[in-house]
Amino acid sequence: MKLSKTQMAVIALMAANTIWGAGPPFFKLALENIGPFTLAFLRFFIASAIIFPFAKKFLRVEKADMAEVFLAGFLGIVVNISFFFLGLKLAPSINSSIITSAGPVFLLLASFVFLGERLKKKLVIGTFVGLFGVILIIFEPIFSTEPNLDFIGNLFFFISMLGAIAHTIIGRELVKKYNPLGVTFWTFFLASLCFLPMAVSENIRQSFLLTINFSVIFAILWGAIFSSTIAYFFLFWALKYMPAASTGVFTYMDPIATIVVAYFLLGEKPDTFYLVGSLFIFLGIYIAERRIHYHPIHLLRQGQNQS
Repeated sequence: MKLSKTQMAVIALMAANTIWGAGPPFFKLALENIGPFTLAFLRFFIASAIIFPFAKKFLRVEKADMAEVFLAGFLGIVVNISFFFLGLKLAPSINSSIITSAGPVFLLLASFVFLGERLKKKLVIGTFVGLFGVILIIFEPIFSTEPNLDFIGNLFFFISMLGAIAHTIIGRELVKKYNPLGVTFWTFFLASLCFLPMAVSENIRQSFLLTINFSVIFAILWGAIFSSTIAYFFLFWALKYMPAASTGVFTYMDPIATIVVAYFLLGEKPDTFYLVGSLFIFLGIYIAERRIHYHPIHLLRQGQNQS
């Protein structure tokens, strides 16, 4: 059976979000032995080197669009990944993915404001219900009897999510004009240049090479090959065939992958606030469509009907 472009875009986004969901526990473990900006630099510099041979035919960007390409890399990668890694050093890795699930709220609004995409009223109501669940998780550390930095880490995750939203909105416009490989390369390469000064400062006193271990190597390779090269290319490619607002629903897949990996790798388990917050998030999906069919499998079937 031949898949339609929409179906292929759905599968690409399912794969991308599963990869991103599995990543936080790997990165959190690695950050015990490497600085966040060093890890970020290596991840995206290696990724840009991997992509370059495939993207060199598509590197031409008009001068008028270079600022937009830089902005996509700065907001979508530098801001996103910096606060993501800083958040991982302070808060449980499972919090990162569930907080990212608030993304559809802001993606819907941003798609409406900047891209002129139409909104369904029930979808807006449902996503705001989901946002309430995310707020519960972000503020959960305030109610803890033991002092911790989880709240700050959760806020960092939230800022990281906003950067990812900007990346999707800007990327949606760029891939209408340029090949996804070229856009991916430039955003990665420019972001790695931004990370370089901070990475150098982290290694002045002691090089990360003195504390490198298997978890660091694995995280670098996972980040460069899977989370960066493959997943971001899938995202940009899918944006050619799907509205930006529709991509947000796939973030609901991230927490599932994160919880599974974090449980076995770090021993992290969801607490009551996490479970209640997750309930509101998925209740939001139910409200948005009156029945639980606004999910990747439903979109895959829609794509079949459209082919």
